[in-house]
Amino acid sequence: MHHLINLLFKLFIESGATLYKLDLYFSEFLELKSEIFYSLGQNVQFFSRLYHLSLDVMSDFNIENLAALLRVLSKNAAKINTLELEEFNSDYEPQLFHSLFQAIICIIKSQDQLRLFSVVGDEFPTNFYAIISALESQKNSLKEVIIENCGYSAEFEILESCKNLETLRVRYCDTKLLKVLDCKISSLEIFDFSLDVQNIIVILEKTGTLLQRLKLEVSDDEIWEESLLLKALKSFCLNISFLNITNIGFSTQLLELIEELKIRVMQFAEILPPTLQYLELRDVWLNSYVDILLNHCKAPLKKLLIDHLDNEKNSKALIEFCIRNKALSYVGVDRRLNLNDNFIKEVVAYVTLVSCEDIVVN
Repeated sequence: MHHLINLLFKLFIESGATLYKLDLYFSEFLELKSEIFYSLGQNVQFFSRLYHLSLDVMSDFNIENLAALLRVLSKNAAKINTLELEEFNSDYEPQLFHSLFQAIICIIKSQDQLRLFSVVGDEFPTNFYAIISALESQKNSLKEVIIENCGYSAEFEILESCKNLETLRVRYCDTKLLKVLDCKISSLEIFDFSLDVQNIIVILEKTGTLLQRLKLEVSDDEIWEESLLLKALKSFCLNISFLNITNIGFSTQLLELIEELKIRVMQFAEILPPTLQYLELRDVWLNSYVDILLNHCKAPLKKLLIDHLDNEKNSKALIEFCIRNKALSYVGVDRRLNLNDNFIKEVVAYVTLVSCEDIVVN
């Protein structure tokens, strides 16, 4: 395999090619010969327009070889705007991996404008060997950060100095990582955190009116004080245009009180932000109350994703909503639903029905 990889590099270099995207999986098969390093170092054009670099750093094979390749990259590739680190682990031997980590740091510091940085951990790493700290050199250009499967490290606090950071996605991480959410951002995704509602309210208060896009998803067993969450959205986040909330839980007492649940849905609909254009609510608790939601929603929605619209009361509520809200263009429904012809004919006169997967924003 490594003979084939060397041959490919040689052919690309000699043909005068220019590389735009590079995904490196560090394995025993990736062993470059010295002549390839020399050719890469001499051919400035080959890496000159590289804009996307993805590195899988889980293996301990050929570390010096790979570090040498990254050093060539740091000298010849200054246009990278997306850098992804996969399978990052805290258990690396510092002496063995020192040259590799230093090469990654050099790549970060040598870029003109790094815009997206992503790190996906392996078994919740907490030591990042100054790689995250190196992002300070990109504090004026960094726009989006993705942190997944990671433990807390003080290095992440460097994000607070990234004044132009717009999007933060935190997935399957240590709850201490919420400390980095002091950032003033417009797009926020929190996925599968063990959070109580008070933590989320603090986050929403910090981001305030700057927040335009919000995605919250927690594990199925989470129970949220949903009224407090809704009040926080209404009080602090007045410019929300995209909202995706999954797995909101209600207490057992509320589920037993059907009338109370209807009131909650009504309150939720009435306090949706007046700037909201996209709403995705596809949870079991809402199935029986779609009509109540639509009858009390005043947000100027353009896209609505919701599972259950396949009965008379829901279709009637949707049509009435379309008449009131001329902006609604698409309604996404579960493609597994067998909608009857009468329902389809009645609704499509007012709005376009599509599969949720066709319009979902991920």
